[in-house]
Amino acid sequence: MKMVPVPEQAYGNLFEGDCYIILNVSNSTTQSTDIHYWIGNTSSQDEQGAAAIYVTQLDEYLGGSPVQHREVQGCESAKFKSYFKNGLIYKKGGVGSGFTHVESNMYNMQRLLHVKGTKHVTAREVEVSWSSFNVGDIFLLDLGKALIQWNGPQSNRQEKLKAVLLAQDIRDRERGGRAQIGVIEGGQEEAFPELMKIIISVLGQRTGHLKESIPDDKPDQNQTSIVKLYHVSDASGQLLVQEVATSPLTQDLLSSSDCYILDQGGSSVMVWKGKAASDEERRSALSRAVGFIKAKNYPSNTKVEVMSEGGESAMFKHLFKSWKEKGQIQGLGKTHSLHAQPKLAAQERMVDDASGHIQVWRIENLELKEVNPSTYGQFYGGDCYLVLYTYNRANKPQYILYMWQGRHATQDEVTACAYQAVNLDNKYNGAPTQVRVVMGKEPRHFLAIFKGRLIIFEGGTGRLGVVNPDPGARLFQVRGTHEMNTKATEVPTRASSLNTNDVFLLKTHQNVFLWYGKGCSGDEREMGKAVADLLSEQDKQVVMEGQEPAAFWVALGGKAPYASDKRLEKEVAPHEPRLFECSNQTGRFLVTEVADFTQDDLDEDDVMLLDTWEEVGCMRSCCRLLLHEAAEYLTDAEFENLFGCTRDNFQRLPKWRQNDLKKKAGMF
Repeated sequence: MKMVPVPEQAYGNLFEGDCYIILNVSNSTTQSTDIHYWIGNTSSQDEQGAAAIYVTQLDEYLGGSPVQHREVQGCESAKFKSYFKNGLIYKKGGVGSGFTHVESNMYNMQRLLHVKGTKHVTAREVEVSWSSFNVGDIFLLDLGKALIQWNGPQSNRQEKLKAVLLAQDIRDRERGGRAQIGVIEGGQEEAFPELMKIIISVLGQRTGHLKESIPDDKPDQNQTSIVKLYHVSDASGQLLVQEVATSPLTQDLLSSSDCYILDQGGSSVMVWKGKAASDEERRSALSRAVGFIKAKNYPSNTKVEVMSEGGESAMFKHLFKSWKEKGQIQGLGKTHSLHAQPKLAAQERMVDDASGHIQVWRIENLELKEVNPSTYGQFYGGDCYLVLYTYNRANKPQYILYMWQGRHATQDEVTACAYQAVNLDNKYNGAPTQVRVVMGKEPRHFLAIFKGRLIIFEGGTGRLGVVNPDPGARLFQVRGTHEMNTKATEVPTRASSLNTNDVFLLKTHQNVFLWYGKGCSGDEREMGKAVADLLSEQDKQVVMEGQEPAAFWVALGGKAPYASDKRLEKEVAPHEPRLFECSNQTGRFLVTEVADFTQDDLDEDDVMLLDTWEEVGCMRSCCRLLLHEAAEYLTDAEFENLFGCTRDNFQRLPKWRQNDLKKKAGMF
């Protein structure tokens, strides 16, 4: 048996008779590597064994740092599902029964897919019959040239949207975009006569009632099970597995010279490999975990993760009472750490060393006006700018068109900026990559191309002949350690704007103060001096935090508290943001982490928590939640007047009908 690469257009299509290995290398600041091996329900023992061996070999080839995951069909981890944003499709058969025949533009087929899930969609091939349908799920009849989606009466809006995205993905990847998609709302079939005619021609006339659905979400055993830690060692010449402790667990229970198994009551099993463990212990970690599952009589679909010391998953660390990273200090990191690492991919990438050619235009009278190169890098909050960056790749010119929009620019100027960007894009035959830049959130590459000369003025304009209002005193915050990541931003001229991490320039008619916070580095001070020379030719008076002269505080309007906590002076390694979903749809309040999240994962039906390490944000639909619960507090007369039935009769209605009445009443 050997590993065969899967073509990209077939990603997400998994044959039930096969095993797959998925390698994922994240591009985050912490750059983690994960290896998943997926086991189809009808795959053979030989295939499963071969997949496990290949995973071990791949792990060794990558230095033992990846986290290994064992995935079983129908019970995949959220992290695995997150790789396939448009869903997973389980196909009948395997290599011998169809894998080699997968190709684009297949029209000669007839299959029925049972689609489930709101966050991560899975689609399983089922019998092409009305008996496969139920009232709560979505079914996709795939006829090659036509994809007909039938939405169960009890399915929700999020499920319907995800199913449509899956249908579009099948159309585009497997049919070259040449298949038609139709949607039928279950319970309202009479409104879709043409589509129903096609369905009936395949399935026949429906008789009898459809089945009730099985809930998508089941209570998570991970949140209620007892956690146990087992010590795995071959010091005696024989491999021994011995229970060490039960929850609450502490990090000091782990020794670098051994391996450990962490058991979450059978819901999942995690293996930790110490850095100094023997080669045999590390190599056999995955097989020992599988053997442990069998010895405990746990279900065969029990999740398995294998990780090395220093590469622990977030969930593994979460199961310990406290977990301290190497070199970690208590408290807050630098306040600018998140600002220096924008997450948007279009803004994150550094396409070159920023040595290309720059052209800058300002929007004036809704037209483009070239900016004098001597003032490149000076941006005013009352203006909009276009910045065209040209660089070479493989001896061919490449372009990035940045659209910088000032916070105080007029709506007409913002609109003209977008319009002129299109015109400039057309001039280069659509070659430029367009990037919208919001004032104050300039991406890394944008900073780099101005070589430490980026200065952002809060208001005013850079137009020739226009005299900007005299603010009296101006305060600029300077952030950066070298010319590729430095910018100066004008902030409110008051003491509360100061931050012990950074360098500030205070410019008055009489003086120019260069203020060094206790937490800033020598490199930051040097860049502060360079930017100060750009802003003013006057002599600068260096002011150390805590040694400010009276004139300094007078210019700021007096002393006031500012971000000066000693914890801010210390550097903390960057932490990746984490998103959590809070839901009580199963009848129990559950908090679930969303892996590899994007904006599409925000669910307005639930409460979402975003943890950026320095801040925790909460997204909730207060009004909708309050309205939804309001029915419980209506009097009997009010209730009957609103819903047209008594409270008792309302409770006897199926859930989908109750929700339908609430929607009509404007409460959902």
